Amino acid sequence: MTRFLVERALQSLIVLLVMSFVIYTLMGLMPGDPVDAMIAADPRITSEEAAELRALYGLDRPLLERYGNWLKAAIAGDFGFSRLHARPVEAVLLPALGNTLYLMGGSFLLSLLIAIPLGVFAAAKPYSRLDYGVNLMAFAGISVPSFWLALLLIMVFSVWLGVLPAGGMGTVGEGGFSDTARFAVLPVLSLTIASVGSHIRYVRAAMIETLGQDYVRTARAKGLSQRRVLFGHALRNGMIPVVTIIALDFGFLFSGALITETIFAYPGMGKLIFDAVMGNDYNLALVALLFATLVTLAGNFLADVCYVGLDPRITYQDLQR
Repeated sequence: MTRFLVERALQSLIVLLVMSFVIYTLMGLMPGDPVDAMIAADPRITSEEAAELRALYGLDRPLLERYGNWLKAAIAGDFGFSRLHARPVEAVLLPALGNTLYLMGGSFLLSLLIAIPLGVFAAAKPYSRLDYGVNLMAFAGISVPSFWLALLLIMVFSVWLGVLPAGGMGTVGEGGFSDTARFAVLPVLSLTIASVGSHIRYVRAAMIETLGQDYVRTARAKGLSQRRVLFGHALRNGMIPVVTIIALDFGFLFSGALITETIFAYPGMGKLIFDAVMGNDYNLALVALLFATLVTLAGNFLADVCYVGLDPRITYQDLQR
């Protein structure tokens, strides 16, 4: 396992290095730069002052030289300042990261708690009324646009019923955890409904394939109960392809809920990355996107560990091939 960990760590470092270069290059090739944004905000800036600002920010140097300077500083732990927020990048990133963990973590866990049992029960009785009902619910969740769903939830629970806030987030120091949780109910519910349908479909498909295996028929022939067959024998193997899908969702978990965060005015990672890219905030956008890449790599690593735990036939040597 030590060799597996070392190889994965080296591979992750290489991926992060390549991604940092790709992201930095793409952002450097975007039309305009931070100085152009300053000139648009204050037309009184002269051409001489603009040239001085570009020299101060290093924007007058070649792209590769600028990337090398950024990489050296990042290795030393200096990720630079955010132009939009006038603060160090980590000071802007950490609060948004905490908000996203609070919001997306809750919706992610709730989605799995709903999807796994429903997917298993639907696969246990394929083409039954239960299966049709679960599939209908899954397809409805997949088909509903996320922005329309968010607006509908606001209309019902905030405008008509008036029981939940329409957006923003509570202050922990003022209202406590219960008040903060009230602000997270609608965005968590919106994200859960949007993601649970696809998870149900993946679990159902994996379980139907697993329930047709010879060892499952043998377990039933031995007289084991349906519950023991489903959750004691079939579920572990059936979860292997589902774990792969869940691992791929980790990147979306931290950077993909832009629409939901915008509609509910929730200051999370998705909106932070969008604002940084649109505002030519190179340092903030680059570090945020690299962190999303790191989270995706961590999700893939955890998926490999889960493979070994779910199927004893899989070893770490197999994952290294």
